[in-house]
Amino acid sequence: MPSTTSLTTAPETGTARLRPWAAVLALAAATFSVVTTEMLPVGLLTPLGTGLRVSAGTAGLAVTLPGLIAAASAPLLPVAARRADRRTVLCALLLLLTVANLLSALAPHIAVLLFARALVGVCIGGVWAIAAGLGARLMPPHQGGRATALIFSGIAVASVLGVPTGTFLGSLAGWRWAFASLAGVTLAVTAALLLLPPLPPEAPVRLGTFARLLRTPGVGRSLLAVALLVTGHFTAYTYVRPVLDRVPGLGAGTVSTLLLGYGLAGVAGTFAGGALAARDPRRTLLVIAAGLGTVVLLLIPAAGSLTVSAALLVAWGLVYGGVSVSAQTLLSAAAPRAREAGAALFAGVFNTAIALGAFTGGRTADGLGPAAVLGMGGALALLAVPAALSGNATSGSRR
Repeated sequence: MPSTTSLTTAPETGTARLRPWAAVLALAAATFSVVTTEMLPVGLLTPLGTGLRVSAGTAGLAVTLPGLIAAASAPLLPVAARRADRRTVLCALLLLLTVANLLSALAPHIAVLLFARALVGVCIGGVWAIAAGLGARLMPPHQGGRATALIFSGIAVASVLGVPTGTFLGSLAGWRWAFASLAGVTLAVTAALLLLPPLPPEAPVRLGTFARLLRTPGVGRSLLAVALLVTGHFTAYTYVRPVLDRVPGLGAGTVSTLLLGYGLAGVAGTFAGGALAARDPRRTLLVIAAGLGTVVLLLIPAAGSLTVSAALLVAWGLVYGGVSVSAQTLLSAAAPRAREAGAALFAGVFNTAIALGAFTGGRTADGLGPAAVLGMGGALALLAVPAALSGNATSGSRR
């Protein structure tokens, strides 16, 4: 097995202590970049559709397509690049993301835009699969949980800062400039990734690796719990705007404030979940599943109160913020010798669940209304509790 020695073996000078954290921050910037790029069209659908002379539904493919391709590319890319240095692969993926954003900015036709968004899907799947498990390699064991939480915090910060900023820029200068500016950001992140040390693969990932991993005790059940939890979340959250519209006297400005509060709580939840998962990842995931399902269901009777609905929305963000880091920590504990393969499976399941949740929520909202969306989402999240309980993955302290 290739050596996994990282920067943490350097002499304990001030620079040596700071440089691994700088590398972790670069990985967080990478996750921020791919998630911001993935979700940016959500805030630009109307001008994007107008500019390319397509319907809003057709423009929405710019959101759907990357998620589906990311679900497929997450397990396939580590196989294709199984012998390549992970720093090199990540830099190549961020350069490809830069090209995809530039192509999006210049797209003269919807077909060109969708081709660019397909490239984005490859980058999302690849970055998730590779970056998710690197925190444990870059830092000492007792700091691995904090490093993983920091890497995943890029996802929450993208929701709070990246997408709203891109949407605002699009409203000022046009949607093409929003994508062009994001290309500049991703190019800068590519340079930042040079802070990573050389990272040869721990073990070559082959297609058969995934089959063996799924037979590892606890892994299959943990992935099932993640699938149910994330599907439930996106079933409800994708349609959170019509859910909030049920609250009397709630204006557009208040909705934006509430969603900002949700996003900030998600950032806090990422670090809180990482700290708890470092001690007991399975129990942390159980608490998250039970808490998320309960909060979503409580939003049904809370529709008449702005105060209660706001409190529950913040609680939702806080609980959901810990999902990614606790699930990744649980899978790493279950299969410590196959962290990258576990991260690839996790990314594939997660992105599939996003698409499935949005689809399920749409069908439920159209047929039964916003309250039913909350009921469906909450029920799916609660089903993750017995799935996680039945798994017997290692969950003890990782001190």
